[in-house]
Amino acid sequence: MSVLTRDEAQTRAQLIDVHRYAIDLDLTTGDETFASRSLIHFTARSAGDTFVELKPSALHSLTLDGHALDPEALDGNRYPLTLEPGEHRLQVEALMDYSRTGEGMHRFTDPSDGETYVYSQMFMEDVQRVFAAFDQPDLKAVFELAVTAPEGWTVLGNGVAAHHGAGRWSCAATPPISTYLVAVAAGPWHSVRTEHAGLPFGLHTRRSLGPHLDADADELFEITRQCFDRYHEKFEEPYPFDSYDQAFVPEFNAGAMENPGLVTFRDEFVFRSAVTDTQRQTRAMVIAHEMAHMWFGDLVTLAWWDDIWLNESFAEYMGYQTLTEATRFTDTWVDFGIARKAWGYDADQRPSTHPVAPDPDAVPDTASAMLNFDGISYAKGASALRQLVTWLGEKDFLAGINTHFRRHRFANATLADFLDSLAAATDRDVHGWAKSWLRTTGVDTLTPQVTDGPGGWTLAVDRDGGRPHRITVGAYDRDPVRPGSLVLRDRIDVDVPLTGGEPHPGRRPALVLLNDGDTTYAKVRLDAESWATALGSLSGIPDPLTRAVVWNAARDMVRDGELAPATYLEAARAHLPGETDLAVVQGVLSFAATQIADRYLAPGRRPAALSLLTDTCRALLRRTEDGSDPGMRLTAVRHFVDAAAHSASIQEWLTDGSVPGGPELDPELRWRILTRLCVLGEAGEPEITAELARDPSATGREGAARCRAALPFAEAKAAAWARMFEGEELSNYLFAATAQGFWQPEQASLTREYVGRFYADAVGLADRRGPAIAEAAGRYAFPAHEVTAEALRQGRDCLEGTGMLPALHRKLADQLDDLARALRVRGV
Repeated sequence: MSVLTRDEAQTRAQLIDVHRYAIDLDLTTGDETFASRSLIHFTARSAGDTFVELKPSALHSLTLDGHALDPEALDGNRYPLTLEPGEHRLQVEALMDYSRTGEGMHRFTDPSDGETYVYSQMFMEDVQRVFAAFDQPDLKAVFELAVTAPEGWTVLGNGVAAHHGAGRWSCAATPPISTYLVAVAAGPWHSVRTEHAGLPFGLHTRRSLGPHLDADADELFEITRQCFDRYHEKFEEPYPFDSYDQAFVPEFNAGAMENPGLVTFRDEFVFRSAVTDTQRQTRAMVIAHEMAHMWFGDLVTLAWWDDIWLNESFAEYMGYQTLTEATRFTDTWVDFGIARKAWGYDADQRPSTHPVAPDPDAVPDTASAMLNFDGISYAKGASALRQLVTWLGEKDFLAGINTHFRRHRFANATLADFLDSLAAATDRDVHGWAKSWLRTTGVDTLTPQVTDGPGGWTLAVDRDGGRPHRITVGAYDRDPVRPGSLVLRDRIDVDVPLTGGEPHPGRRPALVLLNDGDTTYAKVRLDAESWATALGSLSGIPDPLTRAVVWNAARDMVRDGELAPATYLEAARAHLPGETDLAVVQGVLSFAATQIADRYLAPGRRPAALSLLTDTCRALLRRTEDGSDPGMRLTAVRHFVDAAAHSASIQEWLTDGSVPGGPELDPELRWRILTRLCVLGEAGEPEITAELARDPSATGREGAARCRAALPFAEAKAAAWARMFEGEELSNYLFAATAQGFWQPEQASLTREYVGRFYADAVGLADRRGPAIAEAAGRYAFPAHEVTAEALRQGRDCLEGTGMLPALHRKLADQLDDLARALRVRGV
């Protein structure tokens, strides 16, 4: 199959204009394939050769302007066309394959009740798996969709859907949109509907999750309405589509997809077990993020994939900011700082880093473009935009955005177009800002120089890097009333670089913190006295976002070999029992467990680290015995289970069906405990079979797959490996669950023989099953816990080979860089 190059896309866009698609899908032809018919109306500006893309199971017929074409001329995923100037009609009839990997038209049968659902994911180039198309973002067109579905199914699409009887459905024609944004979802959905601002709003999920959707429908609609109304306050351009449906679909690869009028979400967001308020906030942020895309991405769309940040960075920034302004979730930037931002920092320090807005030549084709959907395009880009708003002012920023929408509505735009729109709203040099922030790579490091003298204290800021920063510096004193706590003396706005020293009256503060408020994107360091204060008083800092900045500084120092991992763990034991912000607790415990305990400490030191983590969780459980903070208690229970080195207490919880003092064990907690018992060799196939009978849902099947792969026996590992790398039957979710169970730090001697096998087997798997499974193999099946020089050598030897699928190559390159970092940290 050929990937589309930027040059080919530009050539085709110069040759043709696409006006309208009439798509007719028949979903009643069997379990493996569906029928697809496309009628494309387009114009050729001149005579020339081009192609249309499709990936059929069988290509039945093609006609161009009524003249039959030879189906045998299909070359991979391209059918060549020779055109004369003028109007054309291309009709294509084909049989297409359903997917089990979340690409194209994914088909899923719910083990809970046997009901079947299908939904599309057309992103990047997967529309070709559903219907024939001129598949590039700058060939926008109107889409009219008709579907034949089994009786009892409901069909959803980008426009309002109408049922005509006998399984026939049609969706209202869209405004001009890109091919990758077309969407269809069909099945016996459980739906909840309402109306807002004169538009139909809907929530949809599979029937077995219906009661759980009903329980949260009011909250979901409230968040949707609040964000919708807030965007209309910010944006002059009204919502550009005829309805707003949100479908929670099974085995979805991403968090969500911004299809206009029909946003699809992974259905883990329909909570069937207890969740924390931070998880509810994450779901709300994804709702806000995808809604922002209705303007950033759907109304105004990138011209080529080098500008993906124009979609993702903006939706990320707007999602967090709008959630903070319009909903009950007013501390979203804490979660962004402690969790999401770390994703960007990590990605930006690997060899695979790239600018937020890469040079067009750096994204020559769709395969390379797909690699840029990472922490840089999302978290770093959003951080850069937050810094831009800090520097520019929100009034001018929004004025520039609205100019951009007005100039390019239902069309395509580039970085240059966006900067021109911003420049029209301000006297500031936005082009210069973009050159420093969007065209460069890496993370700046800011270090304070604090001196004390008889006339006051002086601050200078050293910068390792080249970007300008507008930051706030927090000055904190020890609280004379509450020992161990700090009080804010002053917040000082400064522009970095700041050289020569800036004088301030009074004695030097006990804590001087750069980037207080976390409005820039940079690693920060603390001077010696401030660091000593932080280690003693971190939980006593009054603002959770300030505490997140300090924890991030500690995290970066561990990763850079400047702070002993054990010191970070001791800080966690000292301060998490008194921490009130759940996002901070979750972020610190996750880093302590998955990076420090699992990777950065030598195996012989891991038991002590796990013991420290369970002690910390016990302290949190004692603090929450009164039921005052169920989210904190649930977090403590989860991390206690994952770190448990002995089975007695968690086995007792599983037997009793509850944790003393709560919570009751729901399916998520039961499978979590059983997984840990399997790792420890204290549970086996009888217990897994019994639990699956208790929870025969899709999530239960994933839990069983994870448990079976986690069993500490050679035959269990061999069977799991065969399911992952030799078979074809595992869906994307079952593959990920099996891989998650397979590698366990406690089982290193049992799994070491698979480290070398992984590379060859992963390459072959990627070639057979494509990018989605390749990415899953690189993410979940990589032997991350084998932190040895030999494992690093084996991986680097594999990367030097040729012909590896780009999605796998990128993931392995990143994993190996993280492995090299873990070795360096262990060395320090």
